[in-house]
Amino acid sequence: MRTNWRIEARIPTQDLARARRWYAEKLGLEPAEERDGGLRYEGASGVFCLFTSAGASDGSFTQMGFYVDDIESTVADLRSRGVVFEEYAGAVNGIMDIEGNYPSKGRGERAAWFRDSEGNMLGIAEVIQ
Repeated sequence: MRTNWRIEARIPTQDLARARRWYAEKLGLEPAEERDGGLRYEGASGVFCLFTSAGASDGSFTQMGFYVDDIESTVADLRSRGVVFEEYAGAVNGIMDIEGNYPSKGRGERAAWFRDSEGNMLGIAEVIQ
């Protein structure tokens, strides 16, 4: 396996303009690049692209995740922007403690999930050291 490959996520959209507005209004993100049928976003350590697609995700799994330093304040900020978090059994204020998940990143993580304007499942997580 090559370790020098750049990895980028691809997220399908039915309505690219609607998705662009949602990512700007709800997550405060603006594309670094725009092409016909697609938008490219760059983060501190990763890239994702929104693209126009005839297909759609069923939203039953996490398609993309963001790591944050403080999940409580991030959830509060996103809620103030109108993001609606999924509620799962065992979650407190929409946040779940996941012990032993991704052991290469600490002993677990605290995580929360939400859907974008296109129904794609997105997650945010804070590593538990």
